[in-house]
Amino acid sequence: MNRKQHQGKNNKFSESSSRKPANSPDRSEPTSTHLPFQSEYALHPRKVLDLFLESFRFILASDDLQQMIQSVKSDLYNRDYLLAFDSDDKRFAYVARWSPARALAYASLFSSISPLRQLLADPNKKSRALLIGGGASSELVALGSSFACLKQPNGDTPSQLHLDVIDIANWSTIVGNLTQSISQKWFYDPLKFTSSFFHGDILSESAESLQLSQMDLITILFTTNELFCEKKSETIKFLQMMSAHCRKGALLLMAESAGSYSHITVGSKKFPVQFLIDTILAGKPTSGDGAWEIIEQEESCWYRINANEVDYPIKLENMRFFYRLYRKK
Repeated sequence: MNRKQHQGKNNKFSESSSRKPANSPDRSEPTSTHLPFQSEYALHPRKVLDLFLESFRFILASDDLQQMIQSVKSDLYNRDYLLAFDSDDKRFAYVARWSPARALAYASLFSSISPLRQLLADPNKKSRALLIGGGASSELVALGSSFACLKQPNGDTPSQLHLDVIDIANWSTIVGNLTQSISQKWFYDPLKFTSSFFHGDILSESAESLQLSQMDLITILFTTNELFCEKKSETIKFLQMMSAHCRKGALLLMAESAGSYSHITVGSKKFPVQFLIDTILAGKPTSGDGAWEIIEQEESCWYRINANEVDYPIKLENMRFFYRLYRKK
């Protein structure tokens, strides 16, 4: 379901981290931390951008690209997500414009989070992840980048990574093309990195259809806020369904835009979306009665593009967001 917006503590990439209780709705403006532009646990950003340059070279050279980008931007501004992604032309334009920068940011984030990095680095683990709203493939490329880098010293080991991507728009062509390119260019054995695409509304799916009990990792990146805004009760039920059906030790990574946009109105009050999700998943503050525990978090972190090291025909934008990594008890 691609409803993406535009715009434990982890101290490995920061001089200072937010240390206020995660489940507190009354936060002052947090100090921002900074993800590294390049991580030793992910492929170099140039290699990631080369993948997009080759995969979308005809799109990037198209005379209609800017017109398509403006059309998508207009639909997203009006929050008409179905219209924004109702054609291959719009979907390809979106990926060529916005997915590269997000893929770089996500790869840096994934490789900076120790539990996630350990999952991908296990030489004997056949991992499976569910990417909710991941049709534009930023998450897919980022996980491919991290997994390929971490697997390089153990290329002949049994470890594999399979990604289940679900989205309300039909991104099947893009997901399939990028998966094929990644598996052939970044892996000695293409079967080590695979994916499946499911065209559907995540809020209408069952735990069985999503195979939640088999997932090692679930990502919901720049999607939860819009889910809450559009279907609040259904979103709460979905989070509760994950709590009931995900296996012990499963990881859930949630990220959203940092700032006032990520607030949800409940009754007459507005709350940060992370406060609501923390309460639903991890329970009330200090109670510890939730199905999940928060093992990594940042209230505000930046990923900034180093324009001196990479080249792309469209401006790559910096990103600021907060994130939570939950682990199922």
